Amino acid sequence: MRLDDIPARCFAGVLPSIMATCSADGTPNVTYLSEVVRVDGRHVALSCQFFNKTKRNVLEHPLGCIEMYDPATFEAYRLEVRFDHEETAGAVFDAMRVRIDAIASHTGMAGVFKLRSADVYEVVAVERRDGYLAIGESVPVASEVTDARPKSEVRGIQLISQRVCCARTLDELLGSVLQALDDVLGFHHAMVLMPDETGAKLFVVASRGYEDTGVGAEVAIGDGLIGTVARERRMLRMSGVENELRYGRAIRAGVSRTRDRGRLAPEIPLAGLADAQSMMALPLVANDRLVGVLAVESRARMAFEEWHELFFEIVAGQVGLAIDNVVLREREADEEEDGPVPRPSQRLDAAKTIRFHVADESVFVGDEYLIRNVPAKILWKLLREHQKGRTTFSNRELRVDPFIGLPALRDNLESRLVLLRKRLEEKCPQIQLVPTGRGRFRLDVTCTLALEERA
Repeated sequence: MRLDDIPARCFAGVLPSIMATCSADGTPNVTYLSEVVRVDGRHVALSCQFFNKTKRNVLEHPLGCIEMYDPATFEAYRLEVRFDHEETAGAVFDAMRVRIDAIASHTGMAGVFKLRSADVYEVVAVERRDGYLAIGESVPVASEVTDARPKSEVRGIQLISQRVCCARTLDELLGSVLQALDDVLGFHHAMVLMPDETGAKLFVVASRGYEDTGVGAEVAIGDGLIGTVARERRMLRMSGVENELRYGRAIRAGVSRTRDRGRLAPEIPLAGLADAQSMMALPLVANDRLVGVLAVESRARMAFEEWHELFFEIVAGQVGLAIDNVVLREREADEEEDGPVPRPSQRLDAAKTIRFHVADESVFVGDEYLIRNVPAKILWKLLREHQKGRTTFSNRELRVDPFIGLPALRDNLESRLVLLRKRLEEKCPQIQLVPTGRGRFRLDVTCTLALEERA
């Protein structure tokens, strides 16, 4: 057999591989491997996080044997390998480092559990293990291997491109992209996060498939899988997430018994599905600037295949540029004047008490938290103006308002308005932001408001 004959899912990390080595005096050692990466048709790379027996052995005696398993059919493959060299920089090392960093961050071990080197081995021989499954035993059906590939990948990209090109607003763009991923590929759980004004955090601005939309939830740049993808601006695909986190927690338990235990941080919960088994996150970049992160996940262990990486990279490139173009179009419309927009007749609901807390810049509806920071200040300005009789507003006046305090460049106002609109729909539908034109909107209130400002 050739190395390329082994199914790609064997390298996904769903089932751990096993490696056997021996020292110069012949003492054997067998260990589980956290990751095996196919570098090319003749080489594989193994992650080295510790100066362990395996690394010492191959430096003394470079031969080893790796056994890999197909998570769909349970067939076994055996690789005879020879240690070639280690890499501490470059494409292979960086791709493996991002994966390790994401696991370390999720399990509170950032800076403690890290990749020391990507150890590259030449594959001398490959064989399928005969008799690994009992004689006469039928090969299991790969029930979790879903063929989500559209009949034509090009057709799938075309459908997504059409929806991206037809979007007129940021809200419409993000919603149509997430719906297209569901319609075209069958991925029901996805979200888009965008950076805040400081560039230190991401916040969920659109999601699909979750009971709780999570809109407004924050992820610090560098934290967890999504934060690591944002910091590194590199795509990351993980299968068997539960296994990866279990491995990280086992390492954490060992570190907690050493002098390094003081460096451990609290574990970071997964951003979306608590029981996600497959995850893919991609940076959305426009003009060499991070404009967001697209995260897709699934409860199936092998939801993503190698071809998905290329597919999603193309989609991410289109979405990143589309976000930038939509924002530019909305800003170009700041100076445009629209005619008067008739306000529909409305029946007032029960009174609502809206409280703005100055100390942490948060807004509550009654005793229920609604939103904070920049979107909270935008809402408070709008409500105070509404009490004076105003109902129509423009993005431009929000940008220059000193109370809101947006930066002169990269203010992310459009994404903040999308977030505010969605939070109001979820928590206080009696208050709505209704677009009336590019860069303009109307504030509709269908209840009596009582505004309170607290220090």
